Amino acid sequence: MKDRIKHVFFDLDHTLWDFDKNSGLTFEKILRTNGIDIELSAFLEVYEPINLKYWKLYREEKVTKPALRYGRLKEAFDAVKVKVEDDMINQLSIAYIDHLTTFNHLFEGTIDVLNYLRNKYHLHIITNGFEEAQERKMKNANIREYFKTITNSEMVGVKKPNPKIFNFALNSANARPEESVMIGDSLEADIEGAHNIGMETIHFDYRNLNNANGFKRVTTLRSIKNYL
Repeated sequence: MKDRIKHVFFDLDHTLWDFDKNSGLTFEKILRTNGIDIELSAFLEVYEPINLKYWKLYREEKVTKPALRYGRLKEAFDAVKVKVEDDMINQLSIAYIDHLTTFNHLFEGTIDVLNYLRNKYHLHIITNGFEEAQERKMKNANIREYFKTITNSEMVGVKKPNPKIFNFALNSANARPEESVMIGDSLEADIEGAHNIGMETIHFDYRNLNNANGFKRVTTLRSIKNYL
């Protein structure tokens, strides 16, 4: 694969930027600041799958950005049986976005792998995340400089796995599918989406779920060096 690849496209959240860790630290801060007495671990245990569910609905155009930001919090508080008024949920949803990018933990090996790849390939980002937040994440984590192009769903008007976002990203990078590889954590959004338009793929299965799906798979970022 490494002989023909010229362009490496990364997802951002859950792939390079450690979303769950940064999100947990954000909630610890904003719940304490707003005086909400709740066991953080119990809240995060229910919030994380609810958040993934809402992002899937968002990808499928079934919820709006405001509905995602409100709904994931409302459902999580209901699940742990803590009553929080709508005004406070809306306040927390804003505070969450404001503070999320102040925590910038990356997955282990991120900088090492980016330094290794930048000398061999053109590096790019394709993300479904919100434009303003994604730019801040990359800048604050000091990884923005590695990427020649950034494609986000808001600029294209569709989300991964829609082929339009991959084609937009390829056009922006002046790249062909057969000389490009997509690396991401989501089988549906990143891997199947890229595969369907002819790109190579590497599934970053950091939870090590051992998906027997036929796609190239790594459980650590440094293992990408085995393929590229």
